[in-house]
Amino acid sequence: MDSFSLPSSGSPPKLSTDDIMTQLRTQLEQAYAEEFLETVRGKCFDKCITKPGSSLSGSESSCISRCIDRYMEATGIIGKALFNQRH
Repeated sequence: MDSFSLPSSGSPPKLSTDDIMTQLRTQLEQAYAEEFLETVRGKCFDKCITKPGSSLSGSESSCISRCIDRYMEATGIIGKALFNQRH
């Protein structure tokens, strides 16, 4: 049962606005993380894996590592810029 499902008694849970906002924030953070990982996985795979096989070559492994590092760095820079705009 997820956090928005009704209990078996049928009575709705008593949630404060803060509780609801916390749940929404948590779900949005999880969705964002999943989307970020899918994007990075797809883009880095397309960029770095030229001949898929049973294992990664050293250059493919190094390329993926650098690619992920760049995406994470860029995401941090964008996040900071957005945060600074709001405050």
